[in-house]
Amino acid sequence: MRMSDLVAQHILAMLDEQNGNAEIRRNELANDLGCVPSQINYVITSRFTPEQGYIVESRRGGGGYIRITRVNMDKSSAVMHIVNSIGETLDKATAEVMIKNMYNQSIIDLPTARLLASALSERVFKEIPRDTKDILRARIFKNMLLTLIRS
Repeated sequence: MRMSDLVAQHILAMLDEQNGNAEIRRNELANDLGCVPSQINYVITSRFTPEQGYIVESRRGGGGYIRITRVNMDKSSAVMHIVNSIGETLDKATAEVMIKNMYNQSIIDLPTARLLASALSERVFKEIPRDTKDILRARIFKNMLLTLIRS
């Protein structure tokens, strides 16, 4: 297992144990897990983002900490949050992460996740000019998500 996965699992376990709130001392966590503090930063900035349903606050200095809060939303609010975070373009990798997170947070079921991933895959956009792919992918994804809310 990669170190970033181990760090993410540890933070997720902390969030589960502490009812969706975890306060982390970066250096202490790095020592406990046997990694460098920058690895903790990387995991937090890449896996605990607002788009993924987290609020991250930090306080620097000797008594500093990083506080991560899991935002609990109903399905419609969560989907609208994702729609609003997409913007005008969306690359394949970001779309896959968003779909995986929605599945992991039980916002969508496995068949829906597979359908979304299939509709946004590179295979679908094979003949589309490179500068247009990500614009079209964003529009399709937003429309599909809005359809989920209405159903």
